[in-house]
Amino acid sequence: MTSFSFSLQKTDGAARRGRVTTAHGTFETPTFMATATAATVKAMTVDQVRGTGAELAICNTYHLMLRPSAERVAALGGLHTFMNWAGPIVTDSGGFQVMSLASLRKLTEDGVTFQSHVDGSKHNLTPERSMEIQTLLDSDITMALDECTPHPATHEVAAESMRRSMRWAQRCREAFQQREGYGLFGIVQGSTYEDLRAESVRALNDIGFDGFGIGGLAVGEGQEAMFRVLDFTMPLVPTDKPRYLMGVGTPSDIVGSVMRGIDMFDCVMPTRAGRTGRGYTHRGTINIKNARHAADPRPLDERCTCPTCQHYSRAYLHHLFRCEEILGPMLLTQHNLHYYQMLMQSIRGAIEQGAMQAFAAAFAADQTLGDVSPLLETKKG
Repeated sequence: MTSFSFSLQKTDGAARRGRVTTAHGTFETPTFMATATAATVKAMTVDQVRGTGAELAICNTYHLMLRPSAERVAALGGLHTFMNWAGPIVTDSGGFQVMSLASLRKLTEDGVTFQSHVDGSKHNLTPERSMEIQTLLDSDITMALDECTPHPATHEVAAESMRRSMRWAQRCREAFQQREGYGLFGIVQGSTYEDLRAESVRALNDIGFDGFGIGGLAVGEGQEAMFRVLDFTMPLVPTDKPRYLMGVGTPSDIVGSVMRGIDMFDCVMPTRAGRTGRGYTHRGTINIKNARHAADPRPLDERCTCPTCQHYSRAYLHHLFRCEEILGPMLLTQHNLHYYQMLMQSIRGAIEQGAMQAFAAAFAADQTLGDVSPLLETKKG
């Protein structure tokens, strides 16, 4: 059997180029995961997701425990068989969704009791149950159950929340079924407070994990504050373990976070944006519903090699969204996921060449240019 491992192949400043090996294959880092919340990437087939270059998928413990249930997924062969994804899978612990979606929540030292947002049924999620569910799902990377610290939080509230998460982390480590090729990540908490983040890293180090999630960010604190937390947190995190910034983010969030030592990312932004008419390009974000695209024969992004950009115009995509045709969200989602994977591939190449600073500067300059219509381009020329 293959052991779970992380190999650091190249560094450029704090940016890292690596490879993670799991029971279901390897993935290159820095990486952006395909968000398959309910064992599916919305508006995409598995083959299309693979076609974007995605090597890693993330599924949601909370949603899958409610329907169809972890036990049913296990009986059907686990997530890889269930969703026809042969590569590595991460599952989150379910803690964030319990706090953001469920009702009648009651948080105790034991865990969280809550009422399902789907059918009102009552559930109890403890560190031990979270580990059991993720084992049944057969995820390659299991995330420890943590408490989602509210934002903003006082130092006292953040400290109490973080320390409860560290106690839960110890219970997760004890309950986790160690298997060849499978890893368990602890989650660093502590809000925006440097001393609490340092205490959290020390606690997780003492417990012993296969990787580190950085939680409690991208919750409304803004990019500047997020980068500041990463600046004082990442130097404390061991260099021989993968680092996963949870729920982040925009392309500029990713570039800045890679330069601070992050290896793994996930976010619903590219798929959610695709369903609502927003497309990511090397010159920023566009709203395909805007009238200026109605007669534009250009692709979304001239630099993009995705099927959407190769075969369809902005005018056609605009038409699909205006007519509320389901193909519009499908094509735009496919492009957005491809754009994110193209970005990660470029970042990995830049680190390999020792050119991450130059890449970041060129990326920012392109984004600053903004997207303009062909008419304005002609006038500017």
